[in-house]
Amino acid sequence: MSSPASRFKVPNTLIILLFIALFVALLVPWVPAGYFEKGVAISLDSYRVAEHNIHIAWFASGKEVGLFNAPFEGMTSGSRTGSAIGVIAFILLVGGAFGVINASGAVDRGLLRLIAITGDHPRLLLGSLFAAFAAGGAVFGMGEETIAFLALLLPLIRRMGYPPEVGVMMTYVASQIGFGTSWMNPFGVALAQGIANVPLLSGAPLRIVMFVIFVSTGIAFTLWYAERHRKPQPLPDHAAATDSSAPVDAHASTGAEAGQPAALASASMTAADRLILAGIVATIIWIVWGVVAAGYFIPEIATQFVTLCCYTALIAICAKRLTADGAAEAFINGAQQLMPAVLVISMAKGIEYLLGGSNPHAPSVLNTFLHSMGTMLETWPPILAAQGMLAVQTAFTFVIHSGSAQAAINMPLMAGLSDLVGVTRQTAVLAYQLGNAMANMSVPTGAILMATLGVAGVPWTRWFGIIWRFQLLILLMSMGMVAFAVLYGYN
Repeated sequence: MSSPASRFKVPNTLIILLFIALFVALLVPWVPAGYFEKGVAISLDSYRVAEHNIHIAWFASGKEVGLFNAPFEGMTSGSRTGSAIGVIAFILLVGGAFGVINASGAVDRGLLRLIAITGDHPRLLLGSLFAAFAAGGAVFGMGEETIAFLALLLPLIRRMGYPPEVGVMMTYVASQIGFGTSWMNPFGVALAQGIANVPLLSGAPLRIVMFVIFVSTGIAFTLWYAERHRKPQPLPDHAAATDSSAPVDAHASTGAEAGQPAALASASMTAADRLILAGIVATIIWIVWGVVAAGYFIPEIATQFVTLCCYTALIAICAKRLTADGAAEAFINGAQQLMPAVLVISMAKGIEYLLGGSNPHAPSVLNTFLHSMGTMLETWPPILAAQGMLAVQTAFTFVIHSGSAQAAINMPLMAGLSDLVGVTRQTAVLAYQLGNAMANMSVPTGAILMATLGVAGVPWTRWFGIIWRFQLLILLMSMGMVAFAVLYGYN
């Protein structure tokens, strides 16, 4: 007979978020809502208590707040360039695009060829990719973009015998480590420094050393985990006897993730494969150029993948890999696979809605929380106050995940607070960086994290069970760096 512990099953992520939403709905009416006055700098003195607390009903209409309204309000919140609505549209279009790409069979054949070349050095490949994505997070704040790159790399990860969470580590986690230790990211450290009246891009030497240490730690953990959970897949040593140009049934096969037949996987590459793979490489270059040089973001990147999807479908149809209907069905199937991620993102943003939103000038419980933390830290000695700043930024990431948004809301208050407690403003910026980025590795309300896990097919509960030890190590390292910054007089 199995024990009660062995029969326990971790609830679905949606159930966990539902209980969080219920807890928030019960708590918020009892906590005074607050706001910061418009037209003046955000500070402890500019905080005002709203005349009325936020009332949360079960069902609400108009401008009222309701618990059962949270999923819809969360799904329709934000703008086309951010969460939730922009991120939802992005992952659905990217998912559909990869449904078509995988159904063409080109990626599968190309990966077999790549593994044949790099099969003896998988650790070098994983480490190099981790460092590359960390650099992307450090240089231009790569975050949402990792969703698309993860979708590109997942077939390779699986073909090498690694579980999909390794792909999350070397893309999303790497980018967050890069963001948290960046010395030049315009959307993170540079923005926070500007708000705090600290010279832009100052303090770079310490941050560069920190980048090397944290990224090396991340690579070591990723390689350790990957090797422990690797299940090598034997490579076929001969081509399939079947006709590689036969049309693919989109329902029966959508690529490596759907268990594509070994006959297709072992087929030799054709001109159609090379054209599709060349299109994928060209799209990657196009995306990198667009993000770095042209300021492309979610709308443009999603459109780039739609373009790649149409190009791939045209080649596959001409090569008789897919029919037109098969391509359409593959697109629908690919988008359907990401619907759980869409619902999780909606619920996560719905929790923010229940708290009153993230506008510092509108009554919300978030503003009350921020003011309370600032008032408490004002009386602490410098080294403890700096750790308190790190804790506040970490906790605040539970509801405000965007690094730029958190800088805009928190840094005006934290900059002034740092002067009061004897901590340099540079240290306050460092606490903001580390607290936001490191917490974003696991908070279940993070739209980008949940979208990334949705693409990888990794439930949040499983992800947290994997990452919590590493995240604890990173947070301890962050505390050490903040303490060093206080003792060093980091400026």
